[in-house]
Amino acid sequence: MNRITWLWAVLLSAIASFSFAENWPGWRGPRGDGSSVETNLPVKWTDTENVAWKIELKYGGHSSPVIWNDLVLITGADTAALKRLLGAFDRRTGKQLWEVIVDESPLEKKHNLNSWASSTPVTDGEKVFVSFLHEKEMLVGAYDVSGKELWKVRPGIFSSVHGYCSSPVLFENLIIINGDHDGDAYLVALERATGKTVWKTARENRTRSYCTPLIREIDGRTQMMLSGSKSIASFDPRTGTRQWVIDGPTEQFVASLVYHKDLVFVTGGFPDKHIMAIDPRGSGNLTKSENIKWHRQRNGVSYVPSPVAINGLFFIVADDGIATCIDCVSGEQKWQKRMGRRFSASLITTPDRVYYLDDDGNSKVLKAAAEYEELADNKLGEATFASPAASQGQLFIRGEKHLFCIGKP
Repeated sequence: MNRITWLWAVLLSAIASFSFAENWPGWRGPRGDGSSVETNLPVKWTDTENVAWKIELKYGGHSSPVIWNDLVLITGADTAALKRLLGAFDRRTGKQLWEVIVDESPLEKKHNLNSWASSTPVTDGEKVFVSFLHEKEMLVGAYDVSGKELWKVRPGIFSSVHGYCSSPVLFENLIIINGDHDGDAYLVALERATGKTVWKTARENRTRSYCTPLIREIDGRTQMMLSGSKSIASFDPRTGTRQWVIDGPTEQFVASLVYHKDLVFVTGGFPDKHIMAIDPRGSGNLTKSENIKWHRQRNGVSYVPSPVAINGLFFIVADDGIATCIDCVSGEQKWQKRMGRRFSASLITTPDRVYYLDDDGNSKVLKAAAEYEELADNKLGEATFASPAASQGQLFIRGEKHLFCIGKP
């Protein structure tokens, strides 16, 4: 091979590798469903092996890191000073670039598995949007990528004995947030440039839930789907108008929905536990319709960890560590296995793998297949409650004390 041929081979290899690199801009990644198209994410690691860098976090929280090019963003709570913060780090080195105080207010009452910084921020590469609870009000703030405050608004009240965890999502010129709580609950869309309220839709059942909306274009209709407020429902994200609803099947939800094989999959919640596969191509009340394709109860149901769907299979892990693989279309169980003591973090996928992260910092990597095949069992040695993020061939895992960048430097 001559020098020019060699240079072309190197260049084409680099282009091919880069073309599959993605940012992880918000909750559950670029598609809001835990999926990554990258094929070079790490499979095996420890707290010292295959670690590009590891930094100590000054403040606690269960929000996920988000990544845009070489910028890593994460929120935290200084519980001693009653401050909520947004910090930025260099993806290449882990060096902190800046930190801003978003809010100073008394700590709200919360569930012992929640934190005072559980809402994952979202970015479009130019602005960063964060959400916290300011006493009894939802607080949403916008910052540029250097940490300069652009605006802050309080679009509505929020009351829940379990605390706050509403991660914003971006759609066109809007930032949309779920305001399900034990009071005058709502969904709200703010103008991305100013924070001005564009629409606000009341949620009639007035019940706390923490599901982040999932937005998809389905047969020419844009749907924003979520569970919560004693229902599963779809809304037009441009106007907040409800398109369809399914009553129940339980009261409270946390895990996000996923969409695959023309079906939307729901898991939850409290006090009853259900998994449902729904055909979202409908209107009105679908509770007793044929749009509900299959329905499982109690066994293997997740309340907090969000599931994934890939290769025609639905992967889920219950809070108590029972993982299940289900055929998306038929609802047939392919396998079920205990994966750990307890799970809070949501699953993520690559085109051929599924990643599980439990509360004890242990990660199992499985083949995304109908037969159980474990590729790795990794032990980080630190409690982990936040969902991991994947970007540019690296995994970002937030522990109770450290932020880990897993993979090659």
